[in-house]
Amino acid sequence: MLRSKLDEIDSRILAELQANARLRNVELAEKVGLSASPCLRRVRRLEELGIIKGYATLVDQQAVNLPVSVFIQVTLEKQIEPALELFERQIREWPEVMECYLMTGDADYHLRVVTADLAQYERFLMDKLTRLDGVASIKSAFSLKQVAYRTALPVADAAVYNHL
Repeated sequence: MLRSKLDEIDSRILAELQANARLRNVELAEKVGLSASPCLRRVRRLEELGIIKGYATLVDQQAVNLPVSVFIQVTLEKQIEPALELFERQIREWPEVMECYLMTGDADYHLRVVTADLAQYERFLMDKLTRLDGVASIKSAFSLKQVAYRTALPVADAAVYNHL
């Protein structure tokens, strides 16, 4: 679906589901100003189009004893497609890697990794990341405090920009 095809109701549906994915369809319909059947059709359409990719439970990182967040910049020896694919394939298999982005700039990839403590991060680094073929350099930065964290995209703002 093209961004311009999202109307205001679609944006409200997305905003409400991002705030509470456990909303029953009747409650969602009421919040966005639709009856239940058209609301359900819209949600299903958003799912079929891949705009809604799935539903998840957000878990408190501290509560499950994974308080350490490490941001890692990785530079590869060669920025060629086979090397990038190999790196990405391996990174996807490691549960400690919460996010990974191919970047422009000084580093090829930025990763966010979570661990229970520094010793566990060291094991991740030594047993996994440094053993990957083609890695030229690794720079780590440890988070001291999470200032902001969002999982909800600003879809209402996007809808406004699409109509300008």
